Amino acid sequence: MATKQQLTGMQGVYLVAAELSGRGFIVSPTSRGAFGADLLVTDQKCQRAYSVQVKTNKKNFGFWLVGKKAKEIYSKTHLYVLVNLKKDGKEIEYYVVPSKIISQNMEVLDSNWDNFYFSDAKQAEYYKNRWEVFGDPGDK
Repeated sequence: MATKQQLTGMQGVYLVAAELSGRGFIVSPTSRGAFGADLLVTDQKCQRAYSVQVKTNKKNFGFWLVGKKAKEIYSKTHLYVLVNLKKDGKEIEYYVVPSKIISQNMEVLDSNWDNFYFSDAKQAEYYKNRWEVFGDPGDK
């Protein structure tokens, strides 16, 4: 049986997949056991590909739990989409953040998890709805 945290995570993954598909990208969820990426994303001509890790909050807004290995996994084509589900999913915030920013701004939580949080409201606003990082999907 799935835990509440797993269900929240899955909800975030499918919301991000729907958002990217709606913007014209080809999106495929990875298997649940895939390491480091929840979604694989490409443009319409398969010229640019991205791996996407989704982190979703339903209660605690302002930081996201990221695995310790996030410090080691970063590239120009690996992105995080941080999701806040507010008011039972009726108000959704998306933050599109390069993996390098995540790896440089992690705070140790315990032996398995670190936190990521924005340094200030200005940084958070900069990454909010920053879908243009993915470029043009090429469906125009």
